[in-house]
Parts: sequence; structure tokens; C-alpha cells
Amino acid sequence: MDTSYPREERPPPKRGPPPAAPAPRDHLVWAIFNTLYMNFCCLGFVALAFAVKARDRKVSGDVEAARHFSSKARCYNALATAGSVLLPLLLGALIVTGVLHLSKLAQESVGFFTYQFSGSDDEDQ
Repeated sequence: MDTSYPREERPPPKRGPPPAAPAPRDHLVWAIFNTLYMNFCCLGFVALAFAVKARDRKVSGDVEAARHFSSKARCYNALATAGSVLLPLLLGALIVTGVLHLSKLAQESVGFFTYQFSGSDDEDQ
């Protein structure tokens, strides 16, 4: 083995800080949608406020606070969406069952009144 030639020395690879975790989502579009279209109990406004706070913290570099506000915005957005979707469905189901119950009650009352007033005239004699 010939060692007379100088070896090519490579500098060691530079190690920087570990890759940062992805920035948290701010859920701003979802919050705007909930605010404009499905604002159940003003939860859309609350979600919008937390989404804006999350975006501000993300821009300023405070990732931990951005995650905290992003989590709150996601929770309020989920509540607003669930309330705005489930409550009309529940109300519709209650209306349908109420109408069915009233129609059954009306049919029974019609049968009762026709029996009462179409009796024979034997009672009058």
C-alpha cells in the first residue's frame, strides 16, 4: 500500500440543528367558514379568534403557543361544525316524528267522533 501520496481529506459533514417539526396548522379557513355560514352559538367567532392568534404566534416564531391556540381553534371549529350539522338533523327528526304522532292522533279522534255521532236513534226513544 502506497502512502506517499497525500490523502484527500474531506471535512466532516456539518451537523446543524435537528429538523424542526412542521409548523402547526392555524385552521383559519375552517374558522372563517364556520363564522360565515354555520355560526352555532357564536362558536365560529371564538374559533376565528383562536385561529388568528395561532397564525400570529406562528409568524412571530412562538411554535408552542401556536400549537396551543391551534388546538383550541380546532376544538371550537369541530364543535361549531358538529352543532351546525347535527342540530338541524335532530330538529328535522323531531318535526317528522311529531307530524307522524299528530296524524295518528287525528285518525284516532276522527274514529272516536264518528262512532259517537253515528249511533242509532234508539237512545232518544
